[in-house]
Amino acid sequence: MPGFADLVLILIVVLFIFGTSKLPQIANSMGRQIVKWRKNPKEAQREIEEDEENEDY
Repeated sequence: MPGFADLVLILIVVLFIFGTSKLPQIANSMGRQIVKWRKNPKEAQREIEEDEENEDY
């Protein structure tokens, strides 16, 4: 499990990559997706399997 210093480093890298204006939008969409997965885990698993089948290698 990552320590506090690791989490701070990850947060700083994310800030550099996406910028401060995009970070709230990203967090909001991630939160919505997590809620969706918790409400219906079977549907989430089906979506993951479909995505894996549709990926081109």
